[in-house]
Amino acid sequence: MREQLGRDMRGVVSVARRCSCGRPAVVRTAPRLEDGTPFPTSLYLTLPWLTLDLSRLEAGGLMAELTQRLQVDEPLAAEYRGAHERYLARRAEIGDAEEVRHVSAGGMPTRVKCLHALAGQALAEGPGVNPVADQVLAMIDGAAELRCRCGADEPAEAAR
Repeated sequence: MREQLGRDMRGVVSVARRCSCGRPAVVRTAPRLEDGTPFPTSLYLTLPWLTLDLSRLEAGGLMAELTQRLQVDEPLAAEYRGAHERYLARRAEIGDAEEVRHVSAGGMPTRVKCLHALAGQALAEGPGVNPVADQVLAMIDGAAELRCRCGADEPAEAAR
C-alpha cells in the first residue's frame, strides 16, 4: 500500500478486495486512527489506476449530475440510502467513533461527494450494494471486475 499511495496507510484492519494481480484494491480502516482521529472512510480505495480514472470522472462534473439524479429518482435515492445504512453497519463491526457514527462516506445518503469512497464500497461489498457506485464503475473499462492495469512485473505473491 505504501507503493500505491506514496505514504503509509493508517488504521488498516484488513484488505477488503484485491486487484486481479493480487495487490490491495480496497482496504478496511478503523473508524478511529491510532492517534485518536475519527476516520469515517472505512472502505478506502488504494488502486492508483482506478483512483486516477475516478478523479477524471469527478473533474468532469459527474458528481453534480449524480446528485441531481438522486433528487429526482426516488428508487435510486432509496437504494443509495440503503448503501449508506450498510456502510454504517459494516463500519460498526470493526469499531466506533462517536464523532462519525452517523456519517458514512462519499456524500451518502443524499449527495455524491467522493466517487473513490463509493467505489470502495461497491468493490468491497459487491454489485447491487451501492447503485450509484455500480453505475460509475460501469463507465470505467475493467473496473467492476478489477482487471489489472497496475503494470506489475512481479508475481502477485510478492505484492501481498
